[in-house]
Amino acid sequence: MGDNSLHPHLAPGKIVCVGRNYRAHASELGNDVPQEPLLFLKPPSSLIPGGESILQPPGVGRVDFEGEVAFVVGRRGRLIREEEAWTFVSHVVPANDVTARDLQRSDAQWTRAKGFDTFCAVGTPVPLEQVDLDGLRVRTRVNGEIRQDAPISDMAFPPPVLLSYISRIMTLEPGDLILTGTPEGVGPLVPWDEVEVEIPGVGAVMNPVRAAPGAPWPRPRPR
Repeated sequence: MGDNSLHPHLAPGKIVCVGRNYRAHASELGNDVPQEPLLFLKPPSSLIPGGESILQPPGVGRVDFEGEVAFVVGRRGRLIREEEAWTFVSHVVPANDVTARDLQRSDAQWTRAKGFDTFCAVGTPVPLEQVDLDGLRVRTRVNGEIRQDAPISDMAFPPPVLLSYISRIMTLEPGDLILTGTPEGVGPLVPWDEVEVEIPGVGAVMNPVRAAPGAPWPRPRPR
C-alpha cells in the first residue's frame, strides 16, 4: 500500500480529489453543487492496485464505492490556464475513491473518511494521446451489477477547469494524481463483494472487499 512499484506512472506526491462534481450525485446525498470546486486530499498510503483487497475498517460503519475518472500529472504546473490544461496531463486511469460514509457525515472535514489504507484503488494508466477525451465516462459494477454509469460531460467542473483551479492553490508535480469526482449511484460495500471501476476504452480496476482485522475504531469520550 502506497508502494511506488504500483506502476511507473503512479508514484504521486499527492492525491487531489474533487467532491460533489456531478450534480446528480450531490443531490443523492442531499447536497448542493458547490460554487467552486470542492477539494480534499487522500494520502498516497491509501493507494492499492487492482486485485488487492479493499479493507473495511472495523467500527466505522458504512463504506462506499465511488468510481472516478482520474488523471496523472505529466509535468510541473502552477497557475495553469484552462486552454493549456490538457498539456499538463500524461495519463488517464480508473480510480475508486472509497469512503467511510458515516465518518464523512460526522467529521467536519473528510481526511479520516477518505484516508484509510486501501481506500484509493487505481488501475493501469493509459497515455492521454491514446484516449478519446470527448467520450470519457465512468462505470462502476458491484458483483457484476452496474451501479454507476455517467459521461464526464455531466461534471459541474470539467477537467481543464479543475486543473487550472487546483494549480492556483498548489503546484502540481509530475506523478500527482487528480480524482475528478463521482457520479450518482454510490452505495455500500460489504466483505466478499467485488467492485470494478471501468473507464470504457481505457481500462478497469477490480478489487475484492474484505474485513480488516483489528479492534473497532475507538470513540472519544465527550468532554
